[in-house]
Amino acid sequence: MNKVYNRIESINGNVITVRANGVKYKELAQINTRFGKSLAQVNKIDGDIVSLQVFAGGQGVSTGDEVRFLGREMRVSFSEDLLGRIFNGSGEPRDKGPALTENMKPIGGPSVNPTKRILANRMMRTNIPMIDMFNTLVVSQKLPIFSISGEPYNQLLARIAMQAEADVIVLGGMGLKYDDFLYFKDALSKGGALSKTVMFIHTASDPTVECMMIPDMVLAVAEQFALQNKDVLVLLTDMTNFADAMKEIAITQEQVPSNRGYPGDLYSQLASRYEKAVDFADSGSVTVLAVTTMPGDDVTHPVPDNTGYITEGQYYLKGGRIEPFGSLSRLKQNVNGKTRKDHRALMDGMIRLYSSYKETLEKRNMGFSMSRWDEKLLKYGDLFESRMMSLSVNLSLEGALDLGWEILADCFERDETGIKSDLIEEFWPKS
Repeated sequence: MNKVYNRIESINGNVITVRANGVKYKELAQINTRFGKSLAQVNKIDGDIVSLQVFAGGQGVSTGDEVRFLGREMRVSFSEDLLGRIFNGSGEPRDKGPALTENMKPIGGPSVNPTKRILANRMMRTNIPMIDMFNTLVVSQKLPIFSISGEPYNQLLARIAMQAEADVIVLGGMGLKYDDFLYFKDALSKGGALSKTVMFIHTASDPTVECMMIPDMVLAVAEQFALQNKDVLVLLTDMTNFADAMKEIAITQEQVPSNRGYPGDLYSQLASRYEKAVDFADSGSVTVLAVTTMPGDDVTHPVPDNTGYITEGQYYLKGGRIEPFGSLSRLKQNVNGKTRKDHRALMDGMIRLYSSYKETLEKRNMGFSMSRWDEKLLKYGDLFESRMMSLSVNLSLEGALDLGWEILADCFERDETGIKSDLIEEFWPKS
């Protein structure tokens, strides 16, 4: 039976308190105001004093309004009808389509039992050479995209959504500018990927508590699709906004702050979301790519710093490109020996030569004279950056490998690459 209370003890911004018994942490409540109904969620219990975060904000709420506890936590509807739809952080339609209220699933549950998992062993193709060839994304992997504000990380996510070999894309936006929301919607629609995509979008003007709901909504839906034997790719942007929403709510709860004001359970909160990545032994999979912006390009900031301990590497976006030296996929060895036999050798050889190019570039900038070898490296670096590193390049893995051999042949002699002679004999361009 729902508990109903007709007195609100205090209203502090978006947080209200009531005296109540028998309620649970994260339980939902409905507030009936003179302007209509609003959802709230229990975020603190101190004896019989219960604090609730009001989704629509505290404006319009008065101390005499009715608070009805619903006896359940937040849930999300699940069915094939989700595909092609856009929702907000409360699970309500943002696309003016019909509300979905059947087959409701709880959100924020525990990660999958390890006995139901298998080791990551399949490549997820994206047709982006700096991912597929140099830092391969593996099915069920969890990877952040470290970036600074102003970098095209949302454009990168949209490209991955359109090109990735996944059955379902579930996109979660947190604190998005409205222009970015429209960009995702238009790009996926024009790219033909909207029909296999579900979006949960929180914009900067939406209630803070909805921002915190987005990852759990997204991951609950992704897990349900995975249980239907589908490979699901989860794209989240931006986890720093998610952490900032946690910090804002922690401040209103008067929690003792930790590093730079973030709550002390920041690591656990991030890990509980990333650990939802899974490859089921007898069903589908969930792979997680999540943008983490770094204020001031500071990788020691609490959000990227904690993220680095949880995830299996990172993509480092800088200067509009995925940087080869800042990026790492710790699971790529599980798959890139199964792709083509020249994959590992070519990957290592090209990165080694690109490192030499960086050293030569520094020498040239310092005024040193350039040798013939230096001139070759400079030519190679220019070709590598324009034809491999550019995010506009759309190539299959095999096409990227062939292009790699062409770039090497255009800049060096066979014996200058440091690659095994038997591979050179087989893959070096004939012309």
